Amino acid sequence: MTTATSLLFRRSILSALTVALVLGNSSCAVGPDFVRPSPPAISGYTFSPIPVVLAPGSGETAQRLAVGQAVSADWWKLFHSPQLNQVVRQALAANQTLAAARATLLEAQQTIIEARGDFFPQIDFSATAQRQSVGASRTASNGLFVGAASSTYNLYSLGPSVSYAPDVFGGTRRRLEQAKALAQNQQCQLAAAYLTLTGNTVTQAITIASLRLQLQATRSIIADDETNLRLVQQKFLAGKAARTDVITAQSQLDNDLALLPPLGLQLTSARHALSILAGKFPAEWSSPTFNLTDFTLPPNLPLSLPSQLVRHRPDILAAEAQLHANSAAIGIATAQLYPNITLSGSFGLESLSTSTLFEPASETSSLAAALTAPLFHGGILKAQKQAAIDAYSATLATYRQTVLQAFGQVADVLRALGYDAQLVAAEYHALDTAHLSLKLQRLSYAAGKSDVLQLIDSERSYQQARLGYARALAQRYQDTAQLLVALGGGL
Repeated sequence: MTTATSLLFRRSILSALTVALVLGNSSCAVGPDFVRPSPPAISGYTFSPIPVVLAPGSGETAQRLAVGQAVSADWWKLFHSPQLNQVVRQALAANQTLAAARATLLEAQQTIIEARGDFFPQIDFSATAQRQSVGASRTASNGLFVGAASSTYNLYSLGPSVSYAPDVFGGTRRRLEQAKALAQNQQCQLAAAYLTLTGNTVTQAITIASLRLQLQATRSIIADDETNLRLVQQKFLAGKAARTDVITAQSQLDNDLALLPPLGLQLTSARHALSILAGKFPAEWSSPTFNLTDFTLPPNLPLSLPSQLVRHRPDILAAEAQLHANSAAIGIATAQLYPNITLSGSFGLESLSTSTLFEPASETSSLAAALTAPLFHGGILKAQKQAAIDAYSATLATYRQTVLQAFGQVADVLRALGYDAQLVAAEYHALDTAHLSLKLQRLSYAAGKSDVLQLIDSERSYQQARLGYARALAQRYQDTAQLLVALGGGL
């Protein structure tokens, strides 16, 4: 083949591929086009309206729901705790679950590049060297067989080859669409991991502060028990109290001392959990000493509208992306029912000797087009399409369930915040009443007007009121954080 002929051949290949590219890009993609599900047609989160202002009274902070206001991405800063901000930054930088989610997202993004590569011709270069032999032949001449000796020769070849499958029915486009949707799913999974990490970090910090407050209250109660025991012992030595009074006071002290180890264990576990979230071994990192007084209860709580929630919660967006991927899978399965066209061409050099390999006479070329159309596959292709449709239906149900659960979570936390405000007010009044009752009971017991059992009962009521008030305060902080997380954390 002359140089002009080879040039003409290469131009023919390019022209054929150009036509195929245009044909593939201008064709329609079979299967459904994905449409995002509409937000729920509701205007609120609960059946009965939530009070806009949650005011516990008793000097505690009132909270106002800012309906329609978006949650900030760094929502934890609403608590105005520099120590908390520092721990969250540490967790975001070193948490291994978050690192794994980032790497998984990068992997999914490479799949997009891989799927996009099917739009282009595949060009390869090959070079071979073969040693072949032709066996001996025998022919008859005048009744006698005359043999020809076998021959052995070398065959050298090299050159590029091109193949391309035009996307006539959109199967490649649907695969790319699916890859993008799956990458979007991983992006949402990363956002969900981010939100879970920050939410758990704040929760553990508040838990540490709550347990420290409960320990402080328990130690104060124990100090009161010790005071009661000394008072009873003095009266016993003075002959004004029975031995049973001393035993009762000692028993109360022992019971309250038994409260310390479980609280200490819970505090240690919370600190260890926080160190794991921060990507540190418990032996090498100690959490800050959090106190509830270090946190500021946000007076204004952003409350996204229901139509905004489905566009902000990572778990809902991840379910939507998976739904999109399964929609594209229907198109992929549908494209398998249509013919597949493949164009290929090659141009190379082939010779029996390396010395003549690059001469014009050694040029070889080929140009081919192939069409494969499914005729009978035993129902496999139709089953695959129906399976893709069924998978989409299942994913759609999962998406709807995810939305329902998200709205239920927000509704639960909103109601909890309302009850938290009531509980804080009730516990505050109970503590105030129990404290006054205890002081009066001590004066009465010292004056001989009441027995030790009445004093111990007042002491127990005061203990329960102090711990109850501490837990109520902490729960209000916890539910505030839970609401911000349930609304999507500003992502």
